[in-house]
Amino acid sequence: MPAIFVSGIDTNVGKTIATGLMARYLVRLNYKVITVKPVQTGNDGFSEDLRKHRELMEINLLPEDLTNLSTPVIFQFPASPHLAAKLENTTVPVDKIEDAIRELNHKYDYVLIEGAGGLMVPLTEDLLTIDWVRRCGFPVVLVSSSRLGSLNHTLLSLEALRSREMELLGIVYNWSLAENSLIARDTHDMIVKYLSRYGYHCPVVTLPEIVSPMDVKFDFLPVKQEEI
Repeated sequence: MPAIFVSGIDTNVGKTIATGLMARYLVRLNYKVITVKPVQTGNDGFSEDLRKHRELMEINLLPEDLTNLSTPVIFQFPASPHLAAKLENTTVPVDKIEDAIRELNHKYDYVLIEGAGGLMVPLTEDLLTIDWVRRCGFPVVLVSSSRLGSLNHTLLSLEALRSREMELLGIVYNWSLAENSLIARDTHDMIVKYLSRYGYHCPVVTLPEIVSPMDVKFDFLPVKQEEI
């Protein structure tokens, strides 16, 4: 199983929570799982997103966390990777990221990779995240939400994936009761409808806001059926 790339339709839609909960789900099925934040911006020395993953997985930091193998690139300025790198007079070392993921793939059953922002975020000035993911052959999990505007961003993301003939395992839909419930329900239903129009027949898994999401089943993850 190749590593799985977790992307969002935008920034601050819940990628970190979704990634941590998916990892927890797989750990509870007795798989050896690690999450990776290939480029963390807005941090110094350690990834706050990775720390949240481990908290949700209910485990301590892993040895690969302490050596930064699971966070190969960290920049201080909170921005797109290409800009954060530029401000430190460097570029994102894509080869270093790929080497780290390759090494982790040999050690773990699952490697869940949390991207920075959305699919079209530039890793470098000449390489978009989505094109790097396609080149590596990673299947994608797309994190969406119920907030106003998410429908547009989600459909644009689906179109970008389909135009590149990329594999989509599923969508994680972050439901927020802070949003208008009518808009939230309609956004969910329209995403389900347009998935098939784009040729995708994968599940949409909803993360509730009030009910604890800790036992949500991510049934789009390719696990042995007898494990579920």
